[in-house]
Amino acid sequence: MTRVVVPVRYPLTEHSKRTLAEAVRVAEERDATLTVLHVNLYQRGREVSRSELKRAVESEFGRVARSRYVVREGFLVEETILEEVAAEEADVVVIGHKQVGRWRRMLRKLTSDPDVAGYLREKLDAEILTVGGE
Repeated sequence: MTRVVVPVRYPLTEHSKRTLAEAVRVAEERDATLTVLHVNLYQRGREVSRSELKRAVESEFGRVARSRYVVREGFLVEETILEEVAAEEADVVVIGHKQVGRWRRMLRKLTSDPDVAGYLREKLDAEILTVGGE
């Protein structure tokens, strides 16, 4: 079965809602499982529970079929997302355009030409879908 992962912020921002809406659409279209991921940053001190994340998503979108909600702890959002996507063996990762910018800044420290989608495809062997900010 196809696996879709979508990292989101909590509380859900308008941008996260658009990204999540696209991930739900993709999961339904591909008859896939959907993992909604939030990263609690150690340095921020605010911990979000899995049940809070699930309630927020369901209040916005209703019950989402074949979904699971995951909250991970980490220092770097991007690194924690990579770890979760690899652990899930995701086929598709849906990220927002703001997330691409953060990935690009992180990769710029490692390389002079940060091709975010290419890097993620190489590291994850997953299809990367980016949701615009309209």
